[in-house]
Amino acid sequence: MQDTQKLVERTWDVIVVGGGNAALCAAITAAEKGASVLLLEGAPKPYRGGNSRHTRNFRCMHHGPLSVLTDTYGEDEYFDDLMRVTGGKTDETLARLAITSSEDCLPWMEAHGVRFQPSLSGTLSLSRTNAFFLGGGKALVNAYYNTAEDLGVSITYEAHVTDILIEGGRFVGVTVEGPEAEVTIEARACVIASGGFQADLDWLARAWGPAARNFLIRGTPYNRGVVLKAMLEQGAESVGDPTQCHAVAIDGRAPKFDGGIVTRLDCVPFSIVVNRDAERFYDEGEDVWPKRYAIWGRLVAAQPDQVAYAVIDSKSLDLFMPSVFPPEKADTIEALGDRLGISGDKLAQTVAAFNTACGSGEFKPTELDSLATQGIAPAKTNWARPISDPPFYGYSLRPGVTFTYLGLKVDENARVQKPEGAYENVWAAGETMAGSILGQGYLAGFGMTIGTVFGRIAGREAATHAA
Repeated sequence: MQDTQKLVERTWDVIVVGGGNAALCAAITAAEKGASVLLLEGAPKPYRGGNSRHTRNFRCMHHGPLSVLTDTYGEDEYFDDLMRVTGGKTDETLARLAITSSEDCLPWMEAHGVRFQPSLSGTLSLSRTNAFFLGGGKALVNAYYNTAEDLGVSITYEAHVTDILIEGGRFVGVTVEGPEAEVTIEARACVIASGGFQADLDWLARAWGPAARNFLIRGTPYNRGVVLKAMLEQGAESVGDPTQCHAVAIDGRAPKFDGGIVTRLDCVPFSIVVNRDAERFYDEGEDVWPKRYAIWGRLVAAQPDQVAYAVIDSKSLDLFMPSVFPPEKADTIEALGDRLGISGDKLAQTVAAFNTACGSGEFKPTELDSLATQGIAPAKTNWARPISDPPFYGYSLRPGVTFTYLGLKVDENARVQKPEGAYENVWAAGETMAGSILGQGYLAGFGMTIGTVFGRIAGREAATHAA
């Protein structure tokens, strides 16, 4: 932590707790309104940016082509997409605010250093809905930090906020633990953008049960929910279900923490997925992958030992983004099962039954093609082709948690709520309030949308209050 004396000898206009996309958007916006801003990032500088450094795109409403986005993606279609993945569990007012504000966000992002690129092979289905960052999330994070520094934002790394100090319903400061000392820093307003609690395995296990200890945490190891817990213990109103989260099926060989987006496996729509007992358990072709990839973390979590296996043949190998680790490979299904550590004979029976159930029709890998199975449960309702062309390939799958949905309740101005009303000078943005909108499920790129929209709102409101 930088010179402690310089941090505590003044009262800041705005303290931003966190160092990812939402925090940076808040800090930049507040600084542009003339506020003195201190950003407290718990991670060391090389790991700054939270989960944002692992992201790759931003879901954006637009009328007509916009930057790298093609065609049109209107509010109603966007909202319908969100309703399908959340099953209607969303705050419609906040959801529509995020959606309608996203169109203005993209040019704002470009004006603050973010660069975009057209969709690449394997992501073409998103060319109309999602703008991809040139250089990925790390490039976005670096651009925002450069912009924040140019605007005079003071940035402190390895600054672990252990408490939010509230007196009479009003924020007065934060307690910060650094490498050398614990200090209290005062400010006129606070923006909390410090993520969920997914890196606290004890908390995760309390919510999910002991099986959660087998989960992999694909995001930052620094989001332990310390600030969230501090606010809830002081009476802040919560939103969201602690058992709901953004969890995807990732490569079972990924590290326990911080594997990031490269560990995600996109092969599911073109595969069959079996559990430890070599049995299928869900429709792999239910919808296009960007609208369904986030359900597979929970599906795998419900299987024995929280593990599953995706099996494809040679004709499907090039239809999805390549994996960071090479798949297991064999010339027969039986041999592939053995390589994966499951019964090769049982896997061969499952594949044979699936192949028999496959019908005829035109295979269209980039759209719903209704190429479905018949007479088998669970059905595969799209992209159901026999797994018949050797060599055969397999991937182990485990639940990879990105962020949890339990968070702080906010209003349309991002102000944190308590049962008797709003806090006077506390705002929240990003994953720490995303449970207001994401009651369950996930929509590709939408976490960045929530963080950008509410980060900008929170920064504006906090700076206005401080002035």
